[in-house]
Amino acid sequence: MPNGPQAQWLPNGETAFQRMLAAIDTAKESVRLETYIFAAGVPGDLFRAVLAGVASRGVRVEVLVDGFGSRSLPADYWKPVRAAGGDVRVFNPLSLDRIAIRDHRKLLLIDDRRAFIGGFNIAPEYVGDGVTRGWCDFGIELHGELAAKLRASFEVLFGHHDYRFPRLGRWRPTRQRRALQKRLRELVLPTGPGLGRNVFHRRLLHDLGRARDVEIVSAYFVPGYRLRRALRLVVRRGGAVRLLLAGRSDVPLVQRAGRAFYGALLRAGVTVEEYQPQVLHAKLAIVDDAVFVGSSNLDARSLSINYEVMVRLEDRKLAAEGRALIAAARQHARPVRRRRRGGFWQRLRERWARFLLTRVDIWLARRQLRRLV
Repeated sequence: MPNGPQAQWLPNGETAFQRMLAAIDTAKESVRLETYIFAAGVPGDLFRAVLAGVASRGVRVEVLVDGFGSRSLPADYWKPVRAAGGDVRVFNPLSLDRIAIRDHRKLLLIDDRRAFIGGFNIAPEYVGDGVTRGWCDFGIELHGELAAKLRASFEVLFGHHDYRFPRLGRWRPTRQRRALQKRLRELVLPTGPGLGRNVFHRRLLHDLGRARDVEIVSAYFVPGYRLRRALRLVVRRGGAVRLLLAGRSDVPLVQRAGRAFYGALLRAGVTVEEYQPQVLHAKLAIVDDAVFVGSSNLDARSLSINYEVMVRLEDRKLAAEGRALIAAARQHARPVRRRRRGGFWQRLRERWARFLLTRVDIWLARRQLRRLV
């Protein structure tokens, strides 16, 4: 990536928030922030204060938060930012008939030349080093033209924040669908419901088809058949696949469903480890020299329902740095040697969790999407 975007890893929430706040404070033209969860307290109140400060200087400030993920915010929380001239919008405000469709993206853009992307929400649980305190998460800071491409993707959801579709939208492309599809690039992989095949999943499978060395860190890992098969084939060709998954999870149902796949993966030669000190929330895949990082998990919701955004960067040095980051986290992980004991009832709970997440949740989302369009 000698002529591509300059990139720097964000190894934990402590570092990420410090750099993000400093970047916002130095903005000269624009700040665009998109996140699933924005919570009051630390660091949320600091972000609000800095955003209001730069808006008062005439910097264009646009904030997009999800209606479900950020539902805990008081109604007047954004008053200081709006009073300073900032524009704050809520994506898909809460309504029971469309509650399943969410904006799960995490993105900060500064002056269309600097971008922060990863798994970090703006909430207290992400503050820390990911080992002694705070959830374990990763991200990346990018400089260059990639920020402008990410801005184009941001503008689509910002402009359609109320999530309204024209009549007959089910049978013809809506403006939202056309706009996001036009933004598909090799480096930027935005995904969402109604956009056809998931471009991140498709590109990941393509790279796995010729891979020799694969590292995946996933907070919510409920892989479909095609992904499981691709991982097994890497090992069968003589390659290595290492999974770092959650030993502690904020969504136990997803963890239970994911563990249902451990046995088959272990028998195929895949290495599985569970991170122990804190909740694991990272979303990162390194396939040979290609790095995928962003907001998407490897579960049915991220790959079929949520709006997500990933970037793919192919660079040997960046991949090596990412592998070092994963290796450091692996020092705090416990290898999974064999299928967990528990007998019939444990297997039943795992299969029930899998059914809810891969069948019921998807059915509900698609049903609501059909009603909307």
